[in-house]
Amino acid sequence: MEDVKRKLQEEIAALEYELRNQLPKEILKARAHGDLRENAEFHAAKERQRYVDARLAQLKKRLAEFSLIDMSRIPRDRVGLGSTVVVLDLDKNEEITYKLVVSEEADASKGLISTTSPIGRGLVGKKVGDEVTIPSPGGVRRLEILQLTTIHDSAGQTE
Repeated sequence: MEDVKRKLQEEIAALEYELRNQLPKEILKARAHGDLRENAEFHAAKERQRYVDARLAQLKKRLAEFSLIDMSRIPRDRVGLGSTVVVLDLDKNEEITYKLVVSEEADASKGLISTTSPIGRGLVGKKVGDEVTIPSPGGVRRLEILQLTTIHDSAGQTE
């Protein structure tokens, strides 16, 4: 999660620089060309300014949400954010490992699934031995939780 926070902070810094330094120069330059009603450079710069402003608000809100994650509220014995879960797909008789992450880190091809994805939502709050039913486009998937390593277990291993 620290990686995501850092990336958000870097993007915020870059956009703030653009908003405060580059875009005002582009707008001034475009204004110098005359009639603003038919000035494509001016309209493009203003449109970019609106986009950057909106994106900054979105990123700052997301960064604030990360600050509110209360580690003490993440369960120690059940699946939650940061958990690594080994499940058995009961229909395919196949073991799969998932790590539950925030949406910005999700990459299904690497087994990183968001807590807000269908599988993530189905696993959150469950414990070893539980069976979960996950609706999917191809039908219902039935998974049994075989092994669980919570974010607390992981933090203990690195200390």
